[in-house]
Formats: sequence, structure tokens, C-alpha cells
Amino acid sequence: GRVEDLLDEYRQANSKIRVEKFDPQPDSDAEDAARLDGVDGQSIGGGGIISLGEKVYLGLAVRCLDEKVTLPFLDPSRERQLEYDLSRAISRAMNPEKPKLGIMSGLQVFGQMDPRMMQMQPGAARQPWIAIGELQKDFDVEEINLTAEEIDPDINLLLVIHPSNISDGAQYAIDQFVLRGGKLIAMLDPMSIVDSRNAMNMQNMLQRAAQGGSTMPKLLKAWGLEFDTGKVVADKNYVTTVSRGSGRAMSEPTWLSLTSEAMNRDDVTVADIDSLLLPGAGVFTGTPAEGINQEVLLHSSENSDLADKMMAQMGGDTGKDFTPSGKQYTLALRLTGKFKTAFPDGKPAGATESSDEGDDETKKAGADDESLKESTTDGVVVLIGDTDCVYDQFCVRVQNFFGQQLISPFNGNLNLLQNLAEQLAGDNSLIGVRSRAVQNRPFTRVKEIQAEAEKKYLSKVKQLQEDLNETQSKLNELQRSKGENERLIVSAEQQAEIQRFVKQETQTKKDLKDVRKQLRKDVDALETQVKWINIVGMPLMVTLVGLTLAVVKRKRNAAK
Repeated sequence: GRVEDLLDEYRQANSKIRVEKFDPQPDSDAEDAARLDGVDGQSIGGGGIISLGEKVYLGLAVRCLDEKVTLPFLDPSRERQLEYDLSRAISRAMNPEKPKLGIMSGLQVFGQMDPRMMQMQPGAARQPWIAIGELQKDFDVEEINLTAEEIDPDINLLLVIHPSNISDGAQYAIDQFVLRGGKLIAMLDPMSIVDSRNAMNMQNMLQRAAQGGSTMPKLLKAWGLEFDTGKVVADKNYVTTVSRGSGRAMSEPTWLSLTSEAMNRDDVTVADIDSLLLPGAGVFTGTPAEGINQEVLLHSSENSDLADKMMAQMGGDTGKDFTPSGKQYTLALRLTGKFKTAFPDGKPAGATESSDEGDDETKKAGADDESLKESTTDGVVVLIGDTDCVYDQFCVRVQNFFGQQLISPFNGNLNLLQNLAEQLAGDNSLIGVRSRAVQNRPFTRVKEIQAEAEKKYLSKVKQLQEDLNETQSKLNELQRSKGENERLIVSAEQQAEIQRFVKQETQTKKDLKDVRKQLRKDVDALETQVKWINIVGMPLMVTLVGLTLAVVKRKRNAAK
């Protein structure tokens, strides 16, 4: 019903949209049409060579001229993303040519072989990151090696993720890409949790933790910025509860659960996002070079400080020596303006030249002559101080529904990356729709009621446990006071004590049931109150406003 209501809204908003509904009964023409459109039924029963089990069809196909985009199954758990999924399908059908996106990464974002899995199961391959899969739906994605010394001129946007140990040649290629007008998103990280997990053993993991981190030192220096790969942000206002290897949960201030207060509400890419998770993020410092403007997208609170990354990586208590700095650290920013090269002397020594002819000096001079020294138009560079935020574990929940992989974002991490990519690629029409999809609006009043009930509940349980301990102590004391021949006999005092405890336990259980009953009663009362406000209150208010306007209008007419 909600899908049909939304489709009716699209049809009312644009008369060129036509909605056709089919009911794919078994062995019908509608079932054949669904299969041709890529909407496959999900089996919910039956079996054998000829399956007579029923199938669920809830899919959608968007056609525009010869283009067709299919949503094979509209998962109810993605209800909040429905408007975005449908709008994106319409956009893709209307504009089949995708912008070209290059991705350069020091991590296995495209699903390369996992060395640990290869030891246990030869040939095992890891799936590409979900963030990459989502970008592939909107862009023509091309993988670029981290050692590349040239970026394809056809690429409109370059995404760099964790460029650990990036060479000068690759930095030069990025430099020239930005100077000729290419847009850049660079995700750096002082402490990549994903990278450390790829270590083959503990020694390798410790080595990666100590030497790890990613930055682009020469480029950042040319832009007037610095990124310390030895420090991460600890913020007491945005702590995250993390379950460590021992199974115990603890508050981790270096895992930042950012709320809307940490975001630039004036920027379209983050304006409608209300939650982000940045595990072990770094900070950007410095003043942008002349001709470059800086706009902060994400920042810490003033109740924050910098912590040693090794301490955070090993699960140490980073809050023990915590002292608030009193300033907001920059976690993500956008640079715009005229960029100058980080390689004024041309292509760095040791980089491979494009031509094999001529002597080295001639080729070096030619490279110097061809290299750009300054951008002719305003360029755009976005810098983010974390890479783990777009890894599957930190941004989405993945479920298997009748053989289909269903993805549900639980924060705005994935949206942030997609918003930035679409904005820099020149198409930001879907940003507002997508951002609405994962807004978190908790029922704070209900949570308060539940918290109060839980407090009472735990108080009763605690009292019951104390009574049990007290009873056990008394029983033990009575048992010790008996003679050897009376140890196996339950005395009258022990029976009385046991009966007293049983009676107390029965009363406590009754009290606990009353607490739960009152909780449901309070929640139901709140729900009823909200329903009456919506059903009666709002129409009544509209009616009163209408009557007031009518009276005012009549008086004005009478006065004339």
C-alpha cells in the first residue's frame, strides 16, 4: 500500500509518468512480463522438480524510451530508502550515460584475495565493499593502481581511499589531475582498522599499526595543510560503545558517533545527515594556501583531545589521561579555488616517463614543460580524516532474504560518500532524497518511560537478589549450628526462612509484572494521545483556523 501511495505521488507530480500494475499469477502473461523486466518472484514454499510453491512479487521496473532500470525486490526494511531508490531508478533511466569515477586505494575495496582466507580455503575471494557497489550503480567506476603516474583524462572524479605509502609519482599524477580541473575526494586515516585486520599475524598487525596510516604529504603541504598519522581524536561528547574481544562492552571516545551538532548544516552534502560513525579519525590542521578557500564539513566538539593512535589501536584506555582541548578539530573539509602544483620542478625523479625514446635529460625537460603549475579554473578537493567509515561493518547491515542480499544503512556514512560523489560529479538532485532516507528520529519520550521502568525493574531485581543472599546466609548459619546427626534434617527455623523467601520472591515477581504492565500502559497511553492529536486535534485546529478566517473576512466585507 505504501509503495502504491508513493507511486501515485510521483504520477501526480509529473503527468509524463505512467504507472502500470501487474499481478503475476502462476503461468500468466503478467508473470512472463515480470521475468522479462528482471522482477523475479521470491519462493516461499514448495520444492521438487516442478515447484508448486507460491512466490512473492514486489518489484518495479522503470522504462524511458529504450532504457530500463529494475528494482527486483522492494524490501520492507528499506522503506525509508524507497523514495531514493525509485528516484535514482528514474534518473538512471532518463540519463543512461554515467559519469566516470576513478578509485585509487591501498585497501582491498574491489574484493581482491584475502590472504587469511586463502590459507584456510584456497581461491576464496572477498566481496567488493558495499560502498563501491553502490557507487557502481551511479558511476562508471574504474580501478586505478596506487602506483599509477597518470590519471585517465576521461575521469571526472577521483576517489582516493587510504593511500598508504603512496609514491611521489602517484601524488604527482593526482596533482596534475586536480590542476587540469578534476575533482578529488581523498579519505586519509591515521589508524585503519580494516588494514590492520588484513595482517597475517600479531607481529604484522603491530607493525602495521605502528607504521600504518595514510596521507598525501606533498599535496597537503602545497595546499597549506597537515595530517598527523600518529594521533586520533578522542571526544567525550561522541563516544561509542564498543564490544572488545573479551565480550565486554566499553565506551570508546576515539570511535566518534557524530550527531548533527558536528556537521555543517549549511552544506547540502551533510545538511540532512544526522548520524555518522568515524572509528579512529585523524584531524586536519594548518591554514589553506593563498587562493584556496576552506569549508569545514565535520568537526569534533570542544570536549575533545588528541590521543596516541597505538593506544587506541591496541584497545587501551584512551580516556585515562584525557584533558579537553577546548577547541573543535577538523575531521573533514572542502577546499576550493586556484591550486598550485606540489611539484614545481616537474615530474619527480624516478617516475616512469611516457616515452622510451631520447635520452633521460631530454625526456625530463619535456616532462617539465608539459606539467601544469597552476589550475586555470577553480578546483575542488574534499578531505576526510577516516577510511573505515565506508567499510561494510561500520555503515550498513546486510541480510539475506530468500537468496537476495538486502542492505540497510544504519548511519549516514554511505550517504555522505554518495552525496559528495554526486555533488562533485555535477548531479546533486538526489542528495536531499537520500539523506532523508536514514534520518534517525528516536521516540525520546518512549525511551524516557522505558528507562524509568527499567530503573524500577532493576531495583526490584537487585532487592530480590539481596533477599536471596540474605536468606542463603541465614540458612548456612542455621546449618552450621546443627549437630552432626541433624545436618540432613531441615529445621523449623530453616523452613520458616525458606517460606519467607518464597513469599518475598512471589511478591517481587508480582511487582515486576506490575512494572512491565505499567510500562505498556504508559506507552499505550502515549500512543493513544498521539493518535487523538493526529485524528482529532489537527483537523479541529484547521477547522478553528478556517472559521476564524471566515469570521474575519465577513467582518471586513460588512465594514465595506
